[in-house]
Amino acid sequence: TGRKGKIDGLNLESVGVKTEASFIPVDEYSRTNVDSIYAVGDVTDRIALTPVALMEGHRLADTLFGGMDRPVDHEYVASTVFTTPEIGTVGYTEEDAAAKFGDIDVYKNRFRAMKHSFPKSETYSLMKLIVETKTQRVIGCHIATDGAGEMIQGVAIAVKMGATKDDFDATIGIHPTSAEELVTMRTPSHYYRNGVKVDKL
Repeated sequence: TGRKGKIDGLNLESVGVKTEASFIPVDEYSRTNVDSIYAVGDVTDRIALTPVALMEGHRLADTLFGGMDRPVDHEYVASTVFTTPEIGTVGYTEEDAAAKFGDIDVYKNRFRAMKHSFPKSETYSLMKLIVETKTQRVIGCHIATDGAGEMIQGVAIAVKMGATKDDFDATIGIHPTSAEELVTMRTPSHYYRNGVKVDKL
C-alpha cells in the first residue's frame, strides 16, 4: 500500500527490538521479540484500520492488566472502500479461500437495484458469498453497491459467528432492498474443487 510505520526516533535498536523495514514484528499477543515490549496498530504491519488497532490495544490491555488470555484475532475483519458504489468485504476472497480450504462454492449475482431501474441508470450491484463446501460455513462476503459499508457490518457479525449458507437461506429478506440478494441466492455460480475453479459439477 505504500504505507510506512513511523518508528524513526523511537531508538528501538537500543533495547534490541527487531524491526522489518519500517515495521515491528509481533506475535498474536502483540509482543515484540523483547518480552516486556509490545506494539499495536499500523506500526505492526498487520491490518491498517483504526478499529483493528483499537481491538489490538483492548486485547493487549485485557491480557496484561485484566487477567484474561486474549490474543488478537484478525480473521473475518470487515472493511469498506468508500467509492461510488461502495465496496464492502469480510472474510476470504475466492482465490484465498480456494487456496486454504480447497473446496468452496461461490454464489454471485450482478443486478440493477430497483432504485436504479426506474430511472434507467446503468449502475449495477454485485453480491458474492464464498462458502466452504464441507461445512457450508460462509467464509467470505463481498458487496459492491450503494451503502455496502452499512450492509457488510451486519453481515460481518454473522460471518464471525460462523453462520452457514443454510442460516443465510433461512433468513427472510427485506423487500425491496439490495441486501435481500444475500439471502436469496440459491445456486452457486461456480465452484472450486481441490483449489481449481470448476464451472459445473
